[in-house]
Amino acid sequence: MTVIFVSLLVGGVLGYSIGYSTVSERISNLQNQLSALQGRISDIQSTLDMYRQNITYPTGGNASLSSLYEQVKDSVVVVRGLIVQYDLFGNRYYSSVQGSGFVYNFTGRMVIVTNNHVIRDVLNVTVTFIDGSGYVAKVLGSDPYADLAVLSVGASPSEYEPLEVVSSSFLSVGDPVSAVGSPYGLAGSMTAGIVSALGRTITESVAGGYPIANIIQTTAPINPGNSGGPLLNYRGQVVGITTAIVAESQGIGFAIPSNTILREISYLVEHGSYNRHPWLGVAGADMTYEIARAMNVNVTYGWLVVQVMKGSPADRAGIRAGTREIEVAGERVTIGGDIIVALDGVRIVSGDSLATYLEEYAQPGQTISATIVRNDQTISVSVELGTRPPQSS
Repeated sequence: MTVIFVSLLVGGVLGYSIGYSTVSERISNLQNQLSALQGRISDIQSTLDMYRQNITYPTGGNASLSSLYEQVKDSVVVVRGLIVQYDLFGNRYYSSVQGSGFVYNFTGRMVIVTNNHVIRDVLNVTVTFIDGSGYVAKVLGSDPYADLAVLSVGASPSEYEPLEVVSSSFLSVGDPVSAVGSPYGLAGSMTAGIVSALGRTITESVAGGYPIANIIQTTAPINPGNSGGPLLNYRGQVVGITTAIVAESQGIGFAIPSNTILREISYLVEHGSYNRHPWLGVAGADMTYEIARAMNVNVTYGWLVVQVMKGSPADRAGIRAGTREIEVAGERVTIGGDIIVALDGVRIVSGDSLATYLEEYAQPGQTISATIVRNDQTISVSVELGTRPPQSS
């Protein structure tokens, strides 16, 4: 019995020792894993803290918004002036208007680029820099069809900090952009967003009802007073000029593309105007599935010609306008006209793409091939483009 008891006691002690050793080893492993996990959490926290302090963007090359602002703030100006108005009794009074602009180096000459609608019919135009220095401005040139204007001021050379203007052809939907300007008179304000669409067209009253083509749509918040300020990529380069908003919308703003500046700047500075906008001479509507059914045609895209201006390039080329008005999906539409589906082989999906193609790739006097659908048959028509008629004053 004594031998059995001793054997059991020894076995128990050995079992306990082995079990304790195993548990201790597991506890030690868990403690090591916990320590490693805490280290990783600490590293992640440090990375997040750094991220909050210096947000980086893939297209900006380690550029933070704060450093971007410091880079461009001295280049953005406030543009002010007075407009004449009349009350109900015919008495004249003045009201102030305000917009934004930016400094640009045109072949060694410092100028201010802004929107045409900021300075149109404005008296006593002035430009104020971020440090408060203000100067009387002279309008060198303007183009209402692109909503562009160029000013000169008598500031000293040391006050000019020109921005670089690069091609907007390299923009893509989703690219981050920033707008700097003076919304509601709050000079030096910065907002940020992305490019939400390209190739839009907008119509402003100052453009005489003609579309301003190839517009950039952005989510960067834009408000009255931002007009004329730069739309920037995250390298601080100008890719557009903020110009318009959709009333009561959220996150829908528009900017003139920088390609328009690069194309027109020499004309505006040296000649005071730009008269190289190609003109087709048609008015129309975007095709839809519902319109296609109403017209009994198979094409659901393109630009339905509603009206052809007498004596226009389209008129001379024999393009046909609509013949009768019907109601389609609750709207009145003039149908029966030609449907433009391509220009020079480039697919035309809508009025936006038609206006963008003409503005970006065509010139007055150039002959283009228009592919049209007429009576459900596809034909090609050669059209010699004209110059958009001068705007009446």
